[in-house]
Amino acid sequence: MTASPQAAWSFPTALRIGAGCIAELADACELHGIMNPLIVTDPGLTQLPVIDSVQSSFASPVLVFSDIQPNPVGANIDAGVAAFRKGGHDGVIAVGGGSALDCGKVIAFQAGQTRDMWDFEDVGSNWTLADAEAIAPVIAVPTTAGTGSEVGRAGVVIDERATRKVILFHPKMLPVAVLCDPELTVGLPRILTVGTGMDALSHSLEAICAPSYHPMAQGIGMEGCRLVLEHLPLVVGDPTNLVSRTQMMSAAAMGAVAFQKGLGGMHALAHPIGAAFDTHHGMTNAVLMPYVLQANRRVIEPVIERLAAYTNIAGGFDGFMNHILELRDSLDVPNQLTDLGVDAGSVATIAAAAVDDPSAGGNPIEFTEEMAAEIFNNACGGLLI
Repeated sequence: MTASPQAAWSFPTALRIGAGCIAELADACELHGIMNPLIVTDPGLTQLPVIDSVQSSFASPVLVFSDIQPNPVGANIDAGVAAFRKGGHDGVIAVGGGSALDCGKVIAFQAGQTRDMWDFEDVGSNWTLADAEAIAPVIAVPTTAGTGSEVGRAGVVIDERATRKVILFHPKMLPVAVLCDPELTVGLPRILTVGTGMDALSHSLEAICAPSYHPMAQGIGMEGCRLVLEHLPLVVGDPTNLVSRTQMMSAAAMGAVAFQKGLGGMHALAHPIGAAFDTHHGMTNAVLMPYVLQANRRVIEPVIERLAAYTNIAGGFDGFMNHILELRDSLDVPNQLTDLGVDAGSVATIAAAAVDDPSAGGNPIEFTEEMAAEIFNNACGGLLI
């Protein structure tokens, strides 16, 4: 008799989505007992109307912390924790893309801890070392449709000591509330709309290919893929399309829920590549996507055929692959990692780091250094074999 599957599932938090919902921010703070919030965002957003929209929810100005790099480093967290403690803040409003959201979550987490933040790397049961009662609540306000960090329980930070991306995790890092207002994404530059949108696709796509048992995430990932494939070109063609921007924000959150099932080679390689060459995470995944799909083909072909049928793409695996290549081309996604400034000669270092990345465990084929190196070399040379 075949043993029945066993799994532990966890789903996200309260999420409000729709044009104008940012007006509910002050009420959300009050509901969750946040009386003195710290806004955590990136430097670019402080120059845009987004922060004015956030501030307009409150009767008096809220302090803003924005000392964040596009690929956040430990020093950014340290500075944010110092600002949080100095201001006597009791919660964080994280506003922005994945970098700002991750930083906001980690700052709210780390501000009440006495241990070094690297002690909480997502390995084993490290998260149990934290003082859970000292973790401040976070309200997430995404301004991109990509990472899904708004519904995640972790933050990715570069450890400068070893130039590697570290995933810091705790269940209470999950934001207590999320406000997805598509109007806040309208002014996003085209290249970031593309990069973050392809990141959302990579999350759902790798999740449905991961071998673990999670049919709920599988269904969410399938629909997440469909939404991106349909609406990302529409948003890029018409940045003011609030219907498609709402669908993309939905797809971003869905991708982050789906990847509880697992990620894979795209992310296992993208993390060390981003740490070494400061590449945009979503765009790195976009470049790697067809090379990883091809490398995993012998295992994932059945699920890709189902996805192709669900999204009305003819031709099974080959038809889906051609659709991805045409989509990338239409969105001006580079074909090779070297176009992002990646050094092809770093193959050994990147491959070694990739197999140690937590995402490697979700790849549908055992992710060895040899496999990682082959994908990296192909992606640097533009070779789909």
